[in-house]
Parts: sequence; structure tokens; C-alpha cells
Amino acid sequence: MLGGSLRSPLLTFDSAVHFCSCPDPALVTNSKLLINVNLATCVPHNALRGAYAISRNWKLHSTAQGQVAILSDEDKITWESCRQALSAYGSASEEEIDKILGKAFGHVHSPYWGEERKKEVPRVEVVSEVLIYLKDLGLDDDDLGKLLKKFPEVLGCSLENEMKANVQILEKEWGIKGKTLKNLLLRNPKVLGYTIDCKGDCMAQCTRCWVRF
Repeated sequence: MLGGSLRSPLLTFDSAVHFCSCPDPALVTNSKLLINVNLATCVPHNALRGAYAISRNWKLHSTAQGQVAILSDEDKITWESCRQALSAYGSASEEEIDKILGKAFGHVHSPYWGEERKKEVPRVEVVSEVLIYLKDLGLDDDDLGKLLKKFPEVLGCSLENEMKANVQILEKEWGIKGKTLKNLLLRNPKVLGYTIDCKGDCMAQCTRCWVRF
């Protein structure tokens, strides 16, 4: 039964999504692979018996149940470009970078987004713009690595409507800027993604609310 299931391009792994290369083009539709995660079933790598070559360069590790990822060849190239853009900051492993991108763009469940974040393939232009902006706020490469581990979702936030707007609020209403702002962002980077202020009348979006500040 196991051997039969391995002939399908639908693979099940334990809490990890793996982008695989398949030797039989007939198993692939429109150059896309469908990968499903089910925590109840685990197919160990040594059980594949050569049916699939697991590519180290293409695996998105996920801690969420039921994650489904569909990446075309073009999307894989885009994802790899974003990986390269992030690899210069801190000492994150390839697995950690995938998790950062996954949480930021809806491929890995994050309480920050709740249920509203749609899956999208990150664009290197968007990722680079966010990184450049954060560096302009005084964060060095190591600082960025720490911030991304604490709040990976920042890469998926709106640069203009959230990050820049919130930095202006911090400066105008609390006088927070310069080194003080840098220290705040390292301590509580989620402030960059706050989008509502319930003023004590809870709106059930606590992970994105200024009341946490």
C-alpha cells in the first residue's frame, strides 16, 4: 500500500512541507507539485526507495496541520531569490528562512494573521524594500536577524500603511525615534504591524492591536 501511495505526486510528511523533484513528468500537472501535510502520517525519507529525489533546496518546513503548498517552477525561482535576500541577515538556517517566509506570506499558520492571511509567493522586491527600510531605522544585519526571528510576519506587512505609519505614530505621539526606536523594535517588533486600537473595547484582534503597546 505504501509503494502504491508513493507513485502519486501527493506526498504526506510529518509537520513539514517538502518541494520534491519527480522523475516521471506524467505525475506532474502544469509543472506544479501539490504537497500536503498531515501530522497523523509520516513517510520517512528512506521509505521513498528512489521514487522521488528530495531536493534540499526546495522544502518548506511547517508546524501547522493541513498546510498545502503549490509552487510552479517560476514560483520556486522567486522563493529562492527571497531566501538569498534573507540569508545575509543573522545566522538563520535554510529551514529557519523558509519558516520566516512561510509565516510572513501565509504558508505557515501564524496567530498574528488569524485566518485572514491568504497564501502568496513572496516577491524579492517587496522583501528587499522592507529590509532596506528597517536598516534605515538603524538596525544592522544582526539586529535584522533577531527581529525577523521574533516577528517574521513583518515581511508580509504593508510598508506604507503599517510600518511607516506606525513609526510616525511612535514618533509623534510618544517621541520615540533614533536609538530609542531601534531598541523598541528589537524588544517588541510587532509594533510595526499594529493595525487597530480597540481602546480597551476588545475587537478580538489582540495580536495586531495597539493596546498591547
